[in-house]
Amino acid sequence: MEQLSLDDWIAREATPFSVDSPRTFNGAVDKVIASLGDSVELLGFGEALHGGKDILILRNRLFQRLVETHGYSAIAIESSFPRARVVNEYVAGRGPASYEAVQDTGFSHSFGRLDANRELVEWMRRYNADPSHRVKLQFYGFDSPTEMTGSDSPGQVLHFVLDYLASLDGASGQEHRERIDRLLGQDSDWENPAAMTDPTKSIGLSPAATALRIETEELISELRVRRPELVAKSDESRYLEAAQYASVARQLLNYHAALAGKSSERLVELLGIRDALMADNLAYMVSHERGRGKVLAFAHNNHLQRGKSQWQLGTDVYTWWPAGSHLNEILGYAVIGSAVGVSDANGIGQPEAGTLEARLTAVPGPARFIPTYKGQGPPTSEIAA
Repeated sequence: MEQLSLDDWIAREATPFSVDSPRTFNGAVDKVIASLGDSVELLGFGEALHGGKDILILRNRLFQRLVETHGYSAIAIESSFPRARVVNEYVAGRGPASYEAVQDTGFSHSFGRLDANRELVEWMRRYNADPSHRVKLQFYGFDSPTEMTGSDSPGQVLHFVLDYLASLDGASGQEHRERIDRLLGQDSDWENPAAMTDPTKSIGLSPAATALRIETEELISELRVRRPELVAKSDESRYLEAAQYASVARQLLNYHAALAGKSSERLVELLGIRDALMADNLAYMVSHERGRGKVLAFAHNNHLQRGKSQWQLGTDVYTWWPAGSHLNEILGYAVIGSAVGVSDANGIGQPEAGTLEARLTAVPGPARFIPTYKGQGPPTSEIAA
């Protein structure tokens, strides 16, 4: 059989759609989901640029269609795992009375200030308020509690675990709290932004931080050893949430230790720890939603893709295993990547003639889905050339 040219293959496989046309959009989404089969529990949707209005609107419409037609019950975005809990309370109709009360405390990276994120959260809250919707939607953040300018103190996540344990066993909870609080010190010492570029400014390998890592392991061990008892005294959902917070605390302490390291691979280690934690958080969310529905994860392409990610910083190129590669190994996972084509606001002009980007953007329609079949479908020799 004669192999199609790349242009012919794109023309045959592309499904044009418009977000402004429910008929074409819903039809395109339904076609994509049908092609994935029944094994996918987690669908990743990647953005090429953070904060682009059009891609966020597309994400919102995609999630709405997935909820209404394809059995999805949760969305997880590239925002702090512990912070997102208050947004989920708002979505559930509990806790804060207005979006303004959660737009800063409930998001990292200032993502709560984006209009499309407000639209998403308010739509989920209205959906959950409708008594005819038996399965209520969940909002998650799956990012580590870190920023490009610094990293959070482990205090918040550790205190969440300690509060859980103390609610069931006051004596044990208090004993752990006293030992941990003596070692935590001030949040500002952990969150020093200078530590991102100067390892000597990080306290992640100090004697107190090293001792805190041991105390965290002992706390995790007690949760694991006493699981049947703790589940019986609370419930499985509360127990698993506390266990995940403990796991986040462990990885956050590892991140701080890497911040203090002087290895030439320091930045690669930080990127790898962050993405491994993203994958752990998403696996927890899929497990939590199992029996209720599937999960849509939204983040930058680099976090959700299979294969190694690359980031060029000046003349240096850093490579690491992203969350998508980890997830591909442990559960039913599929990912939709995105490209912007042209973005005047970001200084991205028309792609150079003959490039893959130029050939993709030449397809009719304001947007289009193009399946890649895990790289087995397109004519790879032409793409490589």
